[in-house]
Amino acid sequence: MVKQISRRVLLGSLGAFVAHGTAWANAPVRSLRPQARGQAALALAQVGPEDLIAKAGLKGEVAFAVADVKSGSALENVGGATGLPPASVAKALTALYALDVLGGGYQFETRVLATGPIKNGVLKGDLILAGGGDPTLDTTTLAEMARQLKAAGVREVRGAFKVYDGMLPQVHTIDRDQPDHVGYSPGVSGIALNFNRVHFEWKRTSKGYGVTMDARTAKYRPEVAMAQMRVVNRQLPVYTYEETPRIDKWTVARGALGKGGARWLPVRKPALYAGDVFQTMARANGIVLKKVKVVQSLPTSSVLVTHRSAPLERILKAMLKYSNNLTAEMVGMTATAARGKRPSSLKDSASAMSRWAAGKYGMKDTRMVDHSGLGSASRMTPQDLVGALVQVRKAGGLRHMLKPFKMRDSNGRVMSKHPVKVDAKTGTLNFVSGLGGFMTATDGTELAFAIFTADTATRSRIKRADREVPPGARTWNRRSKQLQQKLIERWAVLYGS
Repeated sequence: MVKQISRRVLLGSLGAFVAHGTAWANAPVRSLRPQARGQAALALAQVGPEDLIAKAGLKGEVAFAVADVKSGSALENVGGATGLPPASVAKALTALYALDVLGGGYQFETRVLATGPIKNGVLKGDLILAGGGDPTLDTTTLAEMARQLKAAGVREVRGAFKVYDGMLPQVHTIDRDQPDHVGYSPGVSGIALNFNRVHFEWKRTSKGYGVTMDARTAKYRPEVAMAQMRVVNRQLPVYTYEETPRIDKWTVARGALGKGGARWLPVRKPALYAGDVFQTMARANGIVLKKVKVVQSLPTSSVLVTHRSAPLERILKAMLKYSNNLTAEMVGMTATAARGKRPSSLKDSASAMSRWAAGKYGMKDTRMVDHSGLGSASRMTPQDLVGALVQVRKAGGLRHMLKPFKMRDSNGRVMSKHPVKVDAKTGTLNFVSGLGGFMTATDGTELAFAIFTADTATRSRIKRADREVPPGARTWNRRSKQLQQKLIERWAVLYGS
């Protein structure tokens, strides 16, 4: 048995969830027995949670809680009050935050503004691409906005070309503990493009390597000037990054390239990136714009073009499905700003969300440092999350937005006809794994659950350069996911009656 795991197992109907908290009381140490449903089911039910935890062989901590959705009764927990990193399970809380503050029909607006009149096709003033916090803005959308700018009668711009990104604070990277080159920790500001990632592609030629840095979508592949790559004759490190005032400068080790390939790299200057691409798209429509200038405030201006995003609920559903970190951070900070005070930083906004969660759902032991769960300093307790899930589900929310969790056999193969149905948010960092959501047993009993596992000591020893794929992490995380399924199957037998 892992030393950090509590040996106290709380089983049975332990109390009802109340509006701002969860009652977890003492109960018999021995497991409740299910109604007879065959020897296999009985055998699974008789296995205690600590037996499953010990068999998983996980170094670190395991904490979980499960409750009946209909009655609100807490059923079982091990370390339910233990705060652990939730990883991307945090995005479920961010979704609830954004929906509560902004509403499911909220749409982000990206606009093209003018500070002067248009006479005979000439804009006698500045042109401003104004970000509105839309995390889904892409190159195809900017191309359409440039086309609409031409349709509005603009042929020439006499003034400056500006990009406004001041709706949200500027964040260099979501988590500074991540390696520079990982695309899931880009910069954040009030404007984003292609999830703030640039596409790096390389091909071996007779003279070395040809490289491109572009802002591609399915329809367009414009090369960008604000991100540059240079191939260097070395083996390690694979990538280096240098920040300059207007350019993200990268180098890559020749010894790591092989014949060819591609990957997405993070963008640290979102406003310059969006401005770079919009210039290209405007030029394709015959409109030449001056050098990009980034601004934090907006002057008096008129609106020439407006793009509205998809409704927020649809954006959040995609965020939960694909676990996009940038989306979580931008919608979280937008929600904080909408409550009356623009956050000064990502951590400031996450703290505001934590306070909201404590007041709204009684999550008094949850402390977030971001909205995506990427930062491993965040802490959430299983019973905090389960208490919120029960309240949300009783109101008819969230489950329809979560991704179905695939149950697997002992060989890891998906069981499409597994009788237990699970909709949940997964969360994975190196030596951190989480799962939180809802499950329905074969008899229709619906349970809310949260399972967090973490070996924070091992994680803290990983060198920053090795954090993309450190030794041992995949095996540890695989065992965590196997434990999650075993617990779910056990609960289905114990409480699905």
